Amino acid sequence: MSQQLLSMNTTSETTTTTVVNRHKYLSLFASDQRDFLLSPTGAQIKISDLEDKTVGIYFAANWYPQCQTFTKLLIQVYDQIQAKKDSNFEIIFVSSDEDLNAFNNFYQSYMPWLAIPFSDLETKKALNKRFDVEGIPCLVILQPNDDDDASVLNDGVELIYRYGVDAYPFTNERLDELLRQEKEKHERQTLVNLLTNHDRDFVLAHSASKEVSVSSLMGKTIGLYFSAQWCLPSHKFTPKLISIYQKIKQNIIQQEFNGEQEDFEIIYVSTDHNELEFNSAFSVMPWLALPFGDPTTKNLTKYFDIRGIPSLIIIGPDGKTVTKNGRSLINLYEEEAYPFTEARVELLEKQMDENAKNLPSVELHSGHRHELSLVSQGNGGGPFICCDCDEQGSGWAYQCLDCGYEVHPKCVRPVVPASSA
Repeated sequence: MSQQLLSMNTTSETTTTTVVNRHKYLSLFASDQRDFLLSPTGAQIKISDLEDKTVGIYFAANWYPQCQTFTKLLIQVYDQIQAKKDSNFEIIFVSSDEDLNAFNNFYQSYMPWLAIPFSDLETKKALNKRFDVEGIPCLVILQPNDDDDASVLNDGVELIYRYGVDAYPFTNERLDELLRQEKEKHERQTLVNLLTNHDRDFVLAHSASKEVSVSSLMGKTIGLYFSAQWCLPSHKFTPKLISIYQKIKQNIIQQEFNGEQEDFEIIYVSTDHNELEFNSAFSVMPWLALPFGDPTTKNLTKYFDIRGIPSLIIIGPDGKTVTKNGRSLINLYEEEAYPFTEARVELLEKQMDENAKNLPSVELHSGHRHELSLVSQGNGGGPFICCDCDEQGSGWAYQCLDCGYEVHPKCVRPVVPASSA
């Protein structure tokens, strides 16, 4: 099979054919020497066969883990769409693989759709330029009867992650309907309808009863912690979250002495591979958990559009979502982030700005060879990943103006002068 694809990707003897049809984008997939696309079996599929179809152009490569992850999801959605009676959809793979063998292995082994031949560098380059592809994976959706470039959807990856097969046929009307449904669902959101199902109205606890009713958690600030035993970033973040959780609980106890009534809880939403991993991960956590394998886990992952773990979603006492950026807020402000509201974050940002006035404008950091300059979002900074602790940051940072190295101000380790002999 690889040899068949190899021959397809080298010299083609197909005579030039002009593709003229109602789908104005189809000519973008052809070249002077080619009027076909490849199928996974090596067959040549006429580009004109795509007339009147909705087309997804999939820019990806085997060497990028995020492409491998998204490809698996896209295959599931593609198969579900093809199973529909009114299916009129096709995907075209535009490869950024290193070489022909990598292309053949990635395409042949995984993908059920069509592809631009690997050797057609000009067409691939033209498609990347035409649709301004800045990163992979990228899925561009084209409608057959729309001549307006404004109808091109460049955020197909986000739509698949967010809605799955429900996004089909990817028309503006369908997407508007999904947004309306999503808005209504979020407006009706309560802690009970988020965390329970017809078979279960409790979450797991470490207490003697082993169960806590979801209704008893109403009125509390809740953190939904999406994590897993196999996830290396979770191994680093979970101990920090445990420490912050315990400090928040201690602060709440102190506030109760002052007559303030509030509480905080975290619920582990596991994506562990098996129950043994789940039990191992949950055993060190001082909070609650959804049962392993509970269908609510998948529903929550889709509902909150979880793209990666660890992730911390904060639900307010009223059962509404406060923020999806709980992990970032914990990294930035630790226990001071509680209760994670916009008002609280705004106050902390003002305090950070005040504290920054007392920070030196330049620092020498033992973890980097160049001088670091203090920057903010307004003067060259912005959201970043700290090169020291590998966690998210925003606002103020120390940045190397030579190479872009950035660290949280709290992560700077001053250079200790060498002692003289």
